[in-house]
Amino acid sequence: MRVITGTARGRKLKDLPGLDTRPTTDKVKEAMYSIVQFDVEGRRVLDLFAGTGQLGIEALSRGASGCVFVDQNREAARVVRENLEHTGFTNQARVVQGDSLSFLTSCREKFSLAFLDPPYSGELLEKALNRMAEIDIMTENGIIVCESAFDKILPQLPPPYEMGREYRYGKIKVTLYHRRPEEARP
Repeated sequence: MRVITGTARGRKLKDLPGLDTRPTTDKVKEAMYSIVQFDVEGRRVLDLFAGTGQLGIEALSRGASGCVFVDQNREAARVVRENLEHTGFTNQARVVQGDSLSFLTSCREKFSLAFLDPPYSGELLEKALNRMAEIDIMTENGIIVCESAFDKILPQLPPPYEMGREYRYGKIKVTLYHRRPEEARP
């Protein structure tokens, strides 16, 4: 696992031991970033269900202004901090060790780009998406990038949120949601 491009290009990132965390493959990460490549620089990013932090660190490497990493696993939060130190992004990041849904409920900031890559089993992704729409956590034209199993059916969200394209990479699906600006709403 490595940073693909940007100021930390080629730096290897620490992984979490065991099978509790499933890191995003380099192929899927490259695909995600080719989709949002013009929507990263200068943006505030949320890496929910951060794991090793690789999705948020990639955003920082590509010029994001800051990133909040959230994971309930204490070991994951430690690995994210170590990876931030190794890549030199500690000052542009905040690591929250706690429940992702609780974080969303108490969050008082908005993000331009969010990555959601929870465990594939269960309904964490759907719950997080619904909570994000409910509290309106994204800025205008904000983008939510979700990684899930290819056969998972994700919810439609209420306006101003709108489901965008879905991309399939083997057994993995990447789904985009957009927060539409006021003038673009019907």
